[in-house]
Amino acid sequence: MILIYIPNPNLKTAQKIARHLLNKKLIACANIFPINSIYRWQKKIVDDKEVVLLSKTLAKNWPKIKKEVLKIHPYELPCLLKLKIETNESFAKWLWREVK
Repeated sequence: MILIYIPNPNLKTAQKIARHLLNKKLIACANIFPINSIYRWQKKIVDDKEVVLLSKTLAKNWPKIKKEVLKIHPYELPCLLKLKIETNESFAKWLWREVK
């Protein structure tokens, strides 16, 4: 199983991407929350408000998820991070059923 971390410019974008991936059965669920990001972009330090989308899925879906997100994400250089996770058995069974 993996957790995918995707920063977004706003809530509307994060929800759009989450629903898109859910409709394609590429993720089982998503969590969305506001964050404050500080990063270097085009030789400047940027302090920005963003909204992170965390998605739970199977590792086999990673290539398709990258492709789908890159098609619709508004950032010039979107961040997509894949983190391997372990979970409890009942949640794992539910996740398998949802993205199978």
